[in-house]
Order: sequence, then C-alpha cells, then structure tokens
Amino acid sequence: MRSVHTAHPIAALLALHVLLAVRPAHAEPSSLPAEVGYNYGQIEDARAAAFGGELAALGNGLSGVFGNPAAIGASQVYHVGALAAIWPEAARQTYGAGAVDSITTRLAAGVGFAWTDQDPSGVKRRSSDLRLVLAYPFSDKISFGVAARYLKLTQQGLGPLGQSYASGGLAGQPIVNTWTFDAGFSLRPTKNFGLGAYGKNLSNPGTGFQPTMVGGGLGLGTQDIAVELNAVADFTTWQRTTARVTGGVEYLAGDHVPLRVGYRWDQGMDGHALNAGIGYIDPQFSIDLSARRYVVGPSATAVMLTVQYFVESSGITRSPSLEY
Repeated sequence: MRSVHTAHPIAALLALHVLLAVRPAHAEPSSLPAEVGYNYGQIEDARAAAFGGELAALGNGLSGVFGNPAAIGASQVYHVGALAAIWPEAARQTYGAGAVDSITTRLAAGVGFAWTDQDPSGVKRRSSDLRLVLAYPFSDKISFGVAARYLKLTQQGLGPLGQSYASGGLAGQPIVNTWTFDAGFSLRPTKNFGLGAYGKNLSNPGTGFQPTMVGGGLGLGTQDIAVELNAVADFTTWQRTTARVTGGVEYLAGDHVPLRVGYRWDQGMDGHALNAGIGYIDPQFSIDLSARRYVVGPSATAVMLTVQYFVESSGITRSPSLEY
C-alpha cells in the first residue's frame, strides 16, 4: 500500500491539475446572468459543495466557518485549511483560507477569508469576504454560534441595465462595504443523528449581494456513511422569496477515501444540479475535490478544492460520521 507521505503530494498535484484545466478564459464576458456566478455570495468548501452547497447538520472545520456557525462548536478540533473554486462559464474564481479552534477554550472560535473575481471581461466584480465566528457548546449535544461578516465588493463593468446603481455600481466606489451577521444552532442528540439551522445576513441589508436567508438540515451518519438533506429560503435575491433544496450522500471507502454525490434544486435560477466529490483523509490531513453541473437551467459548472491540516482533532474520527 502506498504510504500517506507519498499520497499527499500526488493527490494535491492531481487536484491542482484539475483546477488549472478549468481555469476560465477572460477574453469574452460571461453569457450567464450575474446571479449565477455570484451564487448568493456563498463560499463553499469542497465537502459542502458535494452535498449541494449546504451542510447545516454535518458541517465542521471550514464548512462551519462559511456555513452554519454553530457547527464549529459541535466537536473538539483545531483545523486550518485553504479552498479554491472555479466557475468556468461564469468566469468566477474564489480563493480562501480559514482556521477553527474549539480545543483551547470552551468557546470555539473560527476565522475565514475569501477573495472572489467574477467575470473580469464583463461585470468586473471583485469581493473580499471576512468571517469571524464564535460558537458555544452548552452541552455535548447542543451548540449555538454567531458569525460577524464583512463584505467589500466593487464592480467596474456594466450589467444589462447599463450605467445605474443596480447594473453599473458606483464609479470608483465599493457597491458594498459593510458588516452583517449570521447565527445558528447545532443539535446532535445521538452520535449518529444531527440537525442544524441558521440565518444569514440577519441585519437585513436589503441587497442581493448580502441576501437574508434562513435554512436548516437533517443529517444521519455512521462510521462509513453519512446522509444530509437541507432546505433554504432566500428572501432577497429575487423579486420573491425562493427556495433551495439540497442533499447528498458520503461513503468512506478503504478508511481513507470519501466518495460523495449530491443534488441541488434552485427555484430562483430554475435549475437542477448534480454534484460529485472525492477526497483523501488521514488523521493529520485531508484533501477534497468536488464538481457541480447544472443539468437543467443555467449552463454552469463549478469545481471546488479544499485542503485541511488537522493540528489537533481530539475526540473525532476519520469517518464521515457526525464526529468527522
């Protein structure tokens, strides 16, 4: 069997090759609506992306920093990681990093940052997204979390409405330069069952760049398999309240290789997407790669890569169970 020290660089090189292969060409503006590439301002790590983009119940590490903030307090970990996402047809690139510490004190803390460049030959939209997350486990079964979120977004190009605030932004000024906050809870009454719920952008900024959303999910996990189903209501992005439903299954093959498949229905985009992912896990390190393709609706593809280093993972396993 190949040693883990050999497998790590090979897996990393393969994932990097895939990302470079789908690196978007910037010669032509994207033909997709800007909402597709913006993706509600979501920052998805590869594991969450394979489940359809939501991981309210089973999230941990970077999934908690950028998803349900309560998830970082659900188990004792000290993780650092980096992520990348490429949307070829939308000409979007996202690169980020984060860290979670729920060992040093009972109050778990996390930080995440992501930089996004969307359609540089079209709307020319760039954003910096900072998350500061705190979560407190009131017991080994329930935790609450909050996240302060800062977004700075600029746009130099023109959308379909031409030179206007909605379509052209503010000349030389950020369209968004403000803080908002998220909140969530995580309930795990047994080792193999969990549920989570959250609200995002709860200060109600009133803009699709920071849409107010409420969502939740149910998850089941064993040593080798995990299943989660999520639903999200978006009150801001479209002219009416819209829903997203996502779900996925994860199977741990050979004690090291998670295999994932998922589905995403997006009412606002009138789209259905299939998701798939693969990874490699050992007690100190993980690398995950996933892809999404809309089979109905916008002709959009997304590829996500996440690398995490487990500085300390007391009380968790390498399995995809609720302790993963």
